[in-house]
Amino acid sequence: MRLTAGGAALLACSVLADSAIEHYRGSFHNPAMVAPLVASSVNIAMGVVQAAGGRLPRPVSLGGGGAAIAVGAAGFGFHAFNIMRRPGAISFSNFFYGAPVGAPAGLILSGSLAIMASAASGAILRDFGQGRAIASVAALGLGGAVAEAGLLHFRGAYHNPAMWLPIILPPLGALSLAWDTVKGYGSRRSIRLLLGTALLGLIGSGFHALGVVRNMGGWRNRRQNLLAGPPLPAPPSFTGLAVAGLGALKMVGRRSNG
Repeated sequence: MRLTAGGAALLACSVLADSAIEHYRGSFHNPAMVAPLVASSVNIAMGVVQAAGGRLPRPVSLGGGGAAIAVGAAGFGFHAFNIMRRPGAISFSNFFYGAPVGAPAGLILSGSLAIMASAASGAILRDFGQGRAIASVAALGLGGAVAEAGLLHFRGAYHNPAMWLPIILPPLGALSLAWDTVKGYGSRRSIRLLLGTALLGLIGSGFHALGVVRNMGGWRNRRQNLLAGPPLPAPPSFTGLAVAGLGALKMVGRRSNG
């Protein structure tokens, strides 16, 4: 449960930083742009409490996680509307430079994992299978993160061979996690792949930081380069989802061992 809660908090941190930067770039012209910052902050607090071994009242976990899911769903609608009203509507150009359609999904995933972590601590999901439910969400989330990374790295023409890593390693981890979920046990293969994916998320932020530095002015011109360069907070979403997946494997293994 603690690993899952920690993963949800890490994912919420990524969402908070990413939405803050992107919505600042949009000058917060829509008051609703503040909502994901509030919802993700609440999810971070919830995740930290649970990761530290604390337990939240069910109304608090359902309220905080449910609010994150609702805000994420609304954000998906806003972003999709932004894409559709641009000239050309559904096109690579609009997916490259319009509001990122997949970004609000991170908030939905974070809210879902937060609720599941709280439920697992109280054995609410026992009949459904705590580990299997969380593993399914983590694997699905990794698949979505891979799709977004693939799209944006395609925009960058994969000019650095390392840009292929988030297109190769996380899908292997997601598939292995899904397979273990079906079989009902946690394998060492999945643990290694998820640990690699978690590390890759942190390394990815380092690569993105180098991308920011290479722009004119480097960190001295950070107000512009952080907005125009590769998104620093995006890669750690892989870390959060992988950590949540590791927590799920721990529960799956414990259940299968009786």
